[in-house]
Amino acid sequence: MDQKRRTFLKVAGISTLAGLGAATGVGRLIGGAESAMAAAEEAQVNASAQNGTGQNAACGDACINRYGMLIDARKFREDPTLGERVVLACHREHNVPNIPIKKDEIKWIWMTHYDNAFPEQANLYRDEVNAQFQLPILCNHCDNPPCVRVCPTQATFRNADGIVMMDYHRCIGCRFCMAGCPYGSRSFNWSDPRPYIDSADMNRDFPTRTRGVVEKCNFCDERIRKGLLPACVEACGDSKAMVFGNLNDPNSEIRQMLKQHHTVQRNPSLGTLPSVFYIV
Repeated sequence: MDQKRRTFLKVAGISTLAGLGAATGVGRLIGGAESAMAAAEEAQVNASAQNGTGQNAACGDACINRYGMLIDARKFREDPTLGERVVLACHREHNVPNIPIKKDEIKWIWMTHYDNAFPEQANLYRDEVNAQFQLPILCNHCDNPPCVRVCPTQATFRNADGIVMMDYHRCIGCRFCMAGCPYGSRSFNWSDPRPYIDSADMNRDFPTRTRGVVEKCNFCDERIRKGLLPACVEACGDSKAMVFGNLNDPNSEIRQMLKQHHTVQRNPSLGTLPSVFYIV
């Protein structure tokens, strides 16, 4: 891990030096090497996108599956206990640490007010219903994820099912993905998270993380591969507060519900194409 960090810092230092050297001639000395590296990286990404084998390949509608989620905020207003249940189910499933310090807390899914979830739709005279109650937010698993583009090590990648994943072993803690994510859906482990996990509730089948890595919701990819629903969806029972399915299948339940209800996405004007939809 330390060696990877040192290598990354060297590359970052060279990039910074190149920017400062535009007027001094330093940029000319390393420009050729940078151009060659950029060309090689671009060729690799293009090849991956063409054959669909690269970790960063964005297959879009060409994916066999593109998983998405529909969240009915009305259900969470009717039953406020649903929010507690989905957060607890997610955090238990993925060994999310309960760090008491607010600035250091780790969140995969959490409850927040409407104006926090949809700041681009803020209203000076917000109706009392949406002003009082909260709705769940999580990683949007975008079809065009900026976090994937800015990750220098491919620790963040989009898999063949359209899920934005994390490889904790590749993560060097640069937090570029956190800067790239416009939804604040990623958390950074400033300290060792393991002491903050209740051993009685620990899921031995899911890896714990270490200090210095980023983590986030993974749409319960490990459960989907077993034919199970995400833990948060399962925790909602038969309420249909959260519906999960294949957006590429026109006959799937989520697609049928999207046809029947008007939905909104979080800041769609950014062009990220979120895979999470809300009925508000």
